[in-house]
Amino acid sequence: MLTARKRTKRTVAVIAAALAGALVMAGCGDGGDEAGDGKSLTLWHYEAPNSAMGIAWKQAIEEFKKSHPGVSVKVEEKGFEQIQKTASMVLNSGDAPDLMEYNKGNATTGLLSKQGLLTDLTPQVTQRGWDKPLSPGVRTTSRYDAQGVMGSGNWYGIPNYAEYTKVFYNKALFEKHHIKVPTTFAEFTAALQAFQDEGVTPLASAGAEYPAHQYVYQLALTKADRSWVDAYEQYKGKPDFHDAAWTYGATTFADWVKKGYIAKSSSGAKAEDAGAAFIAGKYPMFFSGSWWFGRFTSEMKDQWGTFPFPGAKLTLGSGGNLWVVPKGAKNKELAYDFIDITMKKGIQNTLGNHGGVPVAADPSAITDPQSKSLIQDFTAYADADGLAFYPDWPVPGFYDTLVSETQKLITGSADPDAYLDALQKAYDAGAPKG
Repeated sequence: MLTARKRTKRTVAVIAAALAGALVMAGCGDGGDEAGDGKSLTLWHYEAPNSAMGIAWKQAIEEFKKSHPGVSVKVEEKGFEQIQKTASMVLNSGDAPDLMEYNKGNATTGLLSKQGLLTDLTPQVTQRGWDKPLSPGVRTTSRYDAQGVMGSGNWYGIPNYAEYTKVFYNKALFEKHHIKVPTTFAEFTAALQAFQDEGVTPLASAGAEYPAHQYVYQLALTKADRSWVDAYEQYKGKPDFHDAAWTYGATTFADWVKKGYIAKSSSGAKAEDAGAAFIAGKYPMFFSGSWWFGRFTSEMKDQWGTFPFPGAKLTLGSGGNLWVVPKGAKNKELAYDFIDITMKKGIQNTLGNHGGVPVAADPSAITDPQSKSLIQDFTAYADADGLAFYPDWPVPGFYDTLVSETQKLITGSADPDAYLDALQKAYDAGAPKG
């Protein structure tokens, strides 16, 4: 996510209300007199209440309270962007929570692990078997070496779900304009033009957050392979932002803006704006992540569908955001117990039946047809080594660079060459030397 992706102010505003019946709420702070005595668990997460994760974790909290009588669960209201920007400072203070959902990748969990701000979970992974259900592609973002580079080393985070991107589409708009759902890239671009010819901007997007720069990355992935991804994400080579893949991604995206497939006005929009506009039927398509599945199910009913980004064997995706335990957490054992509950079949099955991509569900327990399709498509990508992670992960601060530079590409204040120059400069400045 996001992938510095994902959560919005709207999400933050509704978390407390939605979980009120299940949680003992508390204000910000160190947990008061109970902290450290095994009688309270302070938990930060930023999932929407009607998302698969929000629903499943509410259930997990109830199960945790039943198995830990007398222990209160305290949820503090934090937004994705807030945690992204202040995590190092907060976790280096006495105000760290016991357990926190955090973004994965070198620039986030990797950076905190390198700074010594996270608990090494390797002993718990070994003891509790958390690694057993995780596929290699999902495991990658859980382990970090001494330099904070993902893929090897100690376990600093545990994902209890996975995620990936695809194209969401509005069935009614496709039917109204007599446009068939595309299966090839040629059909996809033809559909984009057909909607534009009808006076309909085909793609919902947002330049002030994701997914604008994710469109660029996905287009680049249509010309890339695994070695290209590994060089970019894990420093197994030196990325060239003027190579064929990046050049194609940037020039095609700029061309799509010029052709009206993506609105220039989207340069200042946020992810919530794009998602809400898609829900409202303003745009027929929205390329984004599986984390929207639960919300679309709730707010659009059966008026939407999905298809993989045409012509791409690789897509943005990985294990989901991680449960991390701050080094300064006061009730670590309670945090470990909560993680354990979220990995149990009951919680995993709930995730799967509400539009999540569980890592340890019972396949026969997933009864919702759309959820089955979502999980099957993810499995196909995972089995084919097709998860390409997210573009903002490689170096600290790269998310801000991608956002600001892609905004320039949308407004036309920078051409693709200048855009790629800026990305190369920021990447090289942040990547490990030597």
